[in-house]
Amino acid sequence: MAEKKFEKALAELEEIVHALESGDLPLDESLKAFEKGMKLVQFCSRKLEEAEKKVTMLVRAEGGEVDQVPFEIREEDAG
Repeated sequence: MAEKKFEKALAELEEIVHALESGDLPLDESLKAFEKGMKLVQFCSRKLEEAEKKVTMLVRAEGGEVDQVPFEIREEDAG
């Protein structure tokens, strides 16, 4: 798949989901749309995984040192 931006791929995926949910597509077109949608899901998942790996949080240690730690969503932050 050519290099795409995450947002564009997600918008395409949303259009495909809407078209499939409408039930107006013939079976052959539905299968093609589903296949394209699955490729977009894989692409978006990869992009999200890449972004997650890049996100780090800087934490000041007691001695004034700066440490890099992986970003983690705490349950109280997610709610």
